Amino acid sequence: MSFPRKVKIVEVGPRDGLQNEPKSVPPAIKIELIHRLVEAGLSAVEATAFVSPKWVPQMADHAEVMAGIKTRPGVAFPVLVPNMQGFEAARAAGATEIAVFGAASETFSRKNINCSIAESLARFAPVVAAAKAKGMRVRGYISCAAGCPYEGEVKPKAVAELAMQLYGMGCYEISLGDTIGVGTPKEIRAMIEATAKSVPIAKLGGHYHDTYGQALANIYASLELGVRTFDSSVAGLGGCPYAKGATGNVASEDVVYMLDGLGIETGVDLEKLFRAGQFICRELGREPASRVARALAAKLGA
Repeated sequence: MSFPRKVKIVEVGPRDGLQNEPKSVPPAIKIELIHRLVEAGLSAVEATAFVSPKWVPQMADHAEVMAGIKTRPGVAFPVLVPNMQGFEAARAAGATEIAVFGAASETFSRKNINCSIAESLARFAPVVAAAKAKGMRVRGYISCAAGCPYEGEVKPKAVAELAMQLYGMGCYEISLGDTIGVGTPKEIRAMIEATAKSVPIAKLGGHYHDTYGQALANIYASLELGVRTFDSSVAGLGGCPYAKGATGNVASEDVVYMLDGLGIETGVDLEKLFRAGQFICRELGREPASRVARALAAKLGA
């Protein structure tokens, strides 16, 4: 079995992880979490989202969070933007990388961003063009790549078509999201194989939620196909406000532990990552969803 020698982990805890938390998290805590994650060795930390506070109140402090982040060479702090207004706000706040997000399901697209898939692409095109004109990198997200809470099955062809559009538009990487965590390795393989016909495998990333406990298995299946970028969330934080019952992204600690065991380089210090997870979980008043974090807490008496 041939695996990638190195894998990039995109840490989404500060944004995707916190956006669905019922407890409000002060900007200073978010900034501290981001700094701890960078200190753990993560080279890409999704910092915040420039979306309407009416829809995602947890991200209302986006400008303050961006202002407090200490930049570091070689570390990216991508931010989510839904439209040109969000892009302008992100650029004014000092963002150098953005992410646009669509869905492979028409119903989810309307529920999540209030427009059809075609309308979302028309909305993203000027955003991507404006970002590239300013020298900013753009990442593309596809939600419901393995299933939709409203429509059920999502065909791999639908994911592949949307990925091709986003890649052609200028997104340097496409993150394939199993938003509700229903995918199994067989389904994930089919989705990636279909998508890789129009987008190079090196430009694809996996974003798997762990609702049915399949996320690590899905990452393993993706590794077998050559995918070498994965999104994960410290302590397994997260969920989706538009997908009832969806749990958080796969926990970063669990992903790093598995990759370490496979001899795949991540550049992440597992214990420092674990401590960052402890820090945010204490603030939230909850236990980490990460199995590895729980095991380390028992082992280290932490």
